[in-house]
Amino acid sequence: MLKLLSFDFEGQKAYYIACNISILEDKILKTIGVLTSGGDAPGMNAAVRAVVRTACVNEMTVYGINRGFSGLINGDLEQMNLRSVSDIIHRGGTTLHTARSKEFRTQEGVQTAIDVCHDIGIEGIVVIGGDGSFRGARDLSLGGIPCVGVPATIDNDISCCDSTIGYDTCLNTIMEMVDRVRDTTESHDRCSVVEVMGRSAGYLALNAGIAVGATSILIPEVSYDVEINIIERIRRTQKTGKRHFIIIVAEGIGGVEELAKNIEAKTQVETRSVVLGHVQRGGSPTVRDRVLASQMGYKAVQLLMDGTGNRVVAMQKGEIVDFDIYEALNMKKSIDSNLYKMAHEISI
Repeated sequence: MLKLLSFDFEGQKAYYIACNISILEDKILKTIGVLTSGGDAPGMNAAVRAVVRTACVNEMTVYGINRGFSGLINGDLEQMNLRSVSDIIHRGGTTLHTARSKEFRTQEGVQTAIDVCHDIGIEGIVVIGGDGSFRGARDLSLGGIPCVGVPATIDNDISCCDSTIGYDTCLNTIMEMVDRVRDTTESHDRCSVVEVMGRSAGYLALNAGIAVGATSILIPEVSYDVEINIIERIRRTQKTGKRHFIIIVAEGIGGVEELAKNIEAKTQVETRSVVLGHVQRGGSPTVRDRVLASQMGYKAVQLLMDGTGNRVVAMQKGEIVDFDIYEALNMKKSIDSNLYKMAHEISI
């Protein structure tokens, strides 16, 4: 039985040692697992479906691992077949469930997961989730269990990927919710300060803000001044006859209640704060997310079938590609400054 290499989870040394070991050389994988990890995202079920059916059609045994890495450690698995994933492509959330595992962050926890894989005969795993999930996939790969990551996160903050599974659905949900908020905002000549998800990334706020015609958009990547970016803009638009306003704020900015009070005090416009919360994670995935998830799940199994692990599948410029996990985790993704500039010029 392979034992986990001793290494610093944040370091590079063990990574390069592991890459020089031909774990998959001349080996055809016949049994794989699939799990969903981290925050749920619409389209995860479509990805699971694609993984299971691609594996089954290619005469592989596939296990569904319940509740992410926690379920793997605890041996919470079930063998799946073509019918196991019937009628889930349209469902939000994840039928495999998800959980965060403190135990898996330790070397002992990873070793337990590796031992479970060997006991059951799992030779590779498709990990559907975000950055944290990919770090887990990397650690398993280092221990001899080849993994392929599939990016599923509503925040769209996976640097190697133009669009992640769940992002498009979340954007549409935000747009629909803010459109509803706008109805009452307009009726009462109010200002609504709407907080959307995005703790450290402003992709949801920026694109949703453009879609709903927000007067101002606040995101973590761009510094702002309340007086200049909000108060002055409201006063300028008031002079042109506008009487209601939508302000979109990324979760990472925070303080929407205080911001609403500040706006009302300085503009005399009745102002309300609205936190959309976890409604943004739910709902049936859009066509785009269903297709993207299916493509990525299919690609992940193909990589494992070819004897390739320690990879992350991604969408770039309309094509499905893959990257080394370590490379993917160290990539940087920046906000489109031109898009941000445009958003404020056309929403005055």
